Amino acid sequence: MRLKLVAVAVAALAPVVAMLAYNEVALRHQRNEEVRASAAQAARQASSEVERIVEGLHGLLVSVAAMPSVRHLDVGTCNEALKSVAESIPNVSTIFVVGLDGRPVCGSTAFPEGVRFSDRDYFQQILNSKDFTVGTYTQSRLSDRHVLPLAMPLMEGDTLKAVIVSGIRMDWLQNRITERGVAPGNAVTIADGKGTIVARAPLPEQFVGTVIPDEYQHLIHAEQPDVIELTSQDGTTRIVAYRPIALPSSPLFVSAGFSKPEAFAPIERATLMNTLAIIGGALFSLTAAIFIGNRFILVPIWRIADVMEKWRGGQTSARTGMTGSDELEVVGATFDRLLDELEERRRRNEEVEEERILLVRELAHRVKNGFTLVQAIARQTFSRSDPERYNSFAERLAALAGTYDLILSREGSASPVRDVVSAALRAHVASEAEHIRLDGPDVVLPADTALPLSLVIHELATNATKYGSLGSENGTVAIEWRHDDGRVFLLWTESGGPPVSKPTKRGFGSVLIERAFPAKAQARSHSDYRPEGLVFELVFSIGVS
Repeated sequence: MRLKLVAVAVAALAPVVAMLAYNEVALRHQRNEEVRASAAQAARQASSEVERIVEGLHGLLVSVAAMPSVRHLDVGTCNEALKSVAESIPNVSTIFVVGLDGRPVCGSTAFPEGVRFSDRDYFQQILNSKDFTVGTYTQSRLSDRHVLPLAMPLMEGDTLKAVIVSGIRMDWLQNRITERGVAPGNAVTIADGKGTIVARAPLPEQFVGTVIPDEYQHLIHAEQPDVIELTSQDGTTRIVAYRPIALPSSPLFVSAGFSKPEAFAPIERATLMNTLAIIGGALFSLTAAIFIGNRFILVPIWRIADVMEKWRGGQTSARTGMTGSDELEVVGATFDRLLDELEERRRRNEEVEEERILLVRELAHRVKNGFTLVQAIARQTFSRSDPERYNSFAERLAALAGTYDLILSREGSASPVRDVVSAALRAHVASEAEHIRLDGPDVVLPADTALPLSLVIHELATNATKYGSLGSENGTVAIEWRHDDGRVFLLWTESGGPPVSKPTKRGFGSVLIERAFPAKAQARSHSDYRPEGLVFELVFSIGVS
């Protein structure tokens, strides 16, 4: 019963748990979409800022290319002009012009002896494309700082005349990214076309100058921006939005990553609180179910069961004493009234049984007196004229009287089958050996089976005497029985008597044969009215031997 009460409590909590679980899943999905959208927005903003910076420097180089001293490659005037421009723009390290042979022509700073730039990737790209070019993460040969080179062709008509070169200072770009700030656990990364990280927030000292891992290199030149979930190099699981270089006007790869643990921290706290609340509610519900179940359900049930056990043990005065409007209290009170009625019926049955026993004893006394009177009349009538026949008649009359005495007194006892059958037949045949054949093992019958068998044999013998083989001088009866697995199989076979036909109606004797045995004996019988005599089969149980 406790388990059933617990099951009821669990069933009551199940919808709440299911609803919370559904809300949890929905909330996480919603938060995941929000973080992805925020990451994409942060990546767009960072990429847009980088584009503005590069576009501003592009415009600067266009202006430089339009300066007369630069266009005519007037070294002295060009050096002064470029130095003046470089000093006014803090985000560039130097501005200089390189000839087509890779040697510097003029610039904002002095050139080391023998320095050349023809091996730089941006220089080769200018020679091939004759268009504005953004280089890769490089250590400047003029300032010895890390820069991101920018190159602009100096054209004279359709002819490439020289290359104007500048570079974004990486320390300035890093400071710009750092000043924008990132939330704890988040990260912004800027990389060049080779995947080298040129700026990162946070931990620039750990990542700037390193290369993006190989499994993510394909993102740098991807066709479309996207949002993915990955584990960063610092071991943090992040939702990362990236903007590839392949996009129009996107000179650098930009990514913005939001820390998943940080983003989902409020949800995790809410989940923990909800889980603790569910556990607490479940414990409270189970405790309440057990306490309430014990107090208001189990205790009354045990009380009723205890009274029933006492009744089984013979304490018929036991009662629950339950009153009230509660359902189980009503059941207990109804049960008490039922017990009162049963006790009253038992008392009345005892009174009726006492009266019945008294009447049976009176009937038995009168039957005995009747048999005694018949025996006295017979003795006075022909005991002297035919003593032998009188003695036979007297024995049979005494046997019949004993059978009736047994029936009326209901005093049965355990007896062998042979003794029970012989006693029942003694009143119907003068000499058992002449008309009766008994054949079977020694099977002892309990008292509640011996008496019914005696009644059945007596009824069969009575019918055989009146209508069958025992009413004829040459008639015989064969009674055979066997015992198998706690059941007795008995066969009554008549022969040598007058022809037998099936009776047209059932008499009391037939009903007695069918109902003599108690229900636990599971008795079954069958009568076959053959012309040569009745064949009666009887099967009943006496328990497993």
